[in-house]
Amino acid sequence: MCGSRQQNQMKTLPAEMISRNNFSVWSILKKCIGMELSKIAMPVVFNEPLSFLQRISEYMEHTHLIHRACSLSDSIDRMQVVAAFAVSAVASQWERTGKPFNPLLGETYELTREDEGYRLISEQVSHHPPISAFHAQSLKQEFEFHGSIYPKLKFWGKSVEAEPKGTMTLELLKHKEAYTWINPMCCVHNIILGKLWIEQYGTVEIVNHSTGDKCVLNFKPCGMFGKELHKVEGYIQDKSKKKLRVIYGKWTECMYSVDPKVYETHKKSDKKTGGDTKKVKQVSEELDEMPEVQETVTVIPGSALLWRITPRPAHSAQMYNFTSFAMTLNELEPGMTRLLPPTDCRLRPDIRAMENGDIDTASTEKERLEEKQRAARRERSKDEEEWSTRWFQLGTNPHTGAEDWLYTGGYFDRNYTHCPNIY
Repeated sequence: MCGSRQQNQMKTLPAEMISRNNFSVWSILKKCIGMELSKIAMPVVFNEPLSFLQRISEYMEHTHLIHRACSLSDSIDRMQVVAAFAVSAVASQWERTGKPFNPLLGETYELTREDEGYRLISEQVSHHPPISAFHAQSLKQEFEFHGSIYPKLKFWGKSVEAEPKGTMTLELLKHKEAYTWINPMCCVHNIILGKLWIEQYGTVEIVNHSTGDKCVLNFKPCGMFGKELHKVEGYIQDKSKKKLRVIYGKWTECMYSVDPKVYETHKKSDKKTGGDTKKVKQVSEELDEMPEVQETVTVIPGSALLWRITPRPAHSAQMYNFTSFAMTLNELEPGMTRLLPPTDCRLRPDIRAMENGDIDTASTEKERLEEKQRAARRERSKDEEEWSTRWFQLGTNPHTGAEDWLYTGGYFDRNYTHCPNIY
């Protein structure tokens, strides 16, 4: 099975990351202020050795939370665990300043994890605009998790902002429940000078379409003094808008749940005592510096822990700041090649070369693949031929009524004779 057994999986990458010190991103980006970056060709040195399709599969790192939600009988208890899952799904962004490779049109990625009880398939369904569709399903028919993402990247002079357009849908089949949400904005600071750092911000609204319950999570922007860096706060309300739980924590660490009355009492007493009196270094406007990370989450008495992040491996900083989960995603186990379609990311020669530390081969292969894709597009337009997707089709999300790419099935039948040769 493809990437299935945890105990056999990679604990490190074949080579350490390549230094970016001799490369100037400014020379490429100075013409792009305020522009969308999806059409700008970036040197491969600013990438990490994963495709965006593999990066999407990192949503599944904390699948145990979905299993826990499936096992709970109370809908509010389920909602707070689903909220923790929604936060955990973007936690791997922390310090991940390398850009994933843009998937080629028709590229796919499969991840089967028998130990975690799920399998996932994703496909690049559109190139302009770039849209990636994914569908994960429980091996025991407990849940389905799916979505399509159109990441809009904009450069603002000192930072790159990523807007993850597209809806996440989680269906808990036994409970006949569907939850939907849109991920927060992500921003990489200090693109030109200084240490790169990441923040996520914006309101994430999780809706239970079966009960009308809603969870509103506020990913807080860092603010002038950095006190809010990485903080997430919000609440769960029922369909009559009664607040039933407060959710709080940091997306880089952990999330807790507490009774709203307890939370308010704690806030009032915190204000009386002056809260955090520590002097915090002001963020330098010149460098857009990352503020010093504040002490970890202050736990309010009576809170329940919902989720805690898995610590990164000791050598993560030398390995593109990958999590242990991310390090396994491009592994090609013996016998896997004959099971995979020829479109799977693991077979992409530019990503493989970069993973092995060969930047020159990675660069020439990336250019070759991009030119091959352009030539194929020219041929199609000459023949007035439309590209047809293999595993997803454009339809309507039954829960939101919005346009969505939906999995059509059949991938795991292992008949890939009709798959194109994109590499």
